[in-house]
Amino acid sequence: MQVDVALVHYPVTNRNGETIGSAVTNLDLHDIARAGRTYGIGTYWVVTPFKEQQELAGQIVGHWTNGYGGTVNPGRSDALSIITICSDLDEVVAGSTLKFGEKPMVLATCATRQAHTVSYAEVRKRIWQGAPLLLLFGTAWGLSPEILAMADGVLPPLNGPTEFNHLSVRSAASIIMDRLLGVADD
Repeated sequence: MQVDVALVHYPVTNRNGETIGSAVTNLDLHDIARAGRTYGIGTYWVVTPFKEQQELAGQIVGHWTNGYGGTVNPGRSDALSIITICSDLDEVVAGSTLKFGEKPMVLATCATRQAHTVSYAEVRKRIWQGAPLLLLFGTAWGLSPEILAMADGVLPPLNGPTEFNHLSVRSAASIIMDRLLGVADD
């Protein structure tokens, strides 16, 4: 499998639809890395242009990979070792392209259906055929319209049986990784 994920902190939107930058959180780093490691993700890219946020993320990751945290919890160290912190999405695409030897299909995620939606079945098929894939997840209220427009496609939204639809990004990432990469045990 050739699958990377990116958690985008800029450009994302706020509740009013304005483009903003959001803060890196400890929980998103840990939980998405753990899910990523479980499902065979190659690199978990954490995207923020803000130097202070990059430093914070680097300190958290370093504590668990090179510091005391890694000695007391090697599993956490293993999971967080897939994280790479970068400034923008161009850096992510270039890094994934270099690693995979070809540009990956870039798929965005969104809580609302978009015009260029690609089905989970189609994406699963591509993954299992060996095609490289980069999944983009947005923080705050989701990826900005410019990111959705530049993506090769958008996955269908996750929907439950209620009208409420505002999952945390770490929950959505885990569900989507399972839908695309999970192995059924029927």
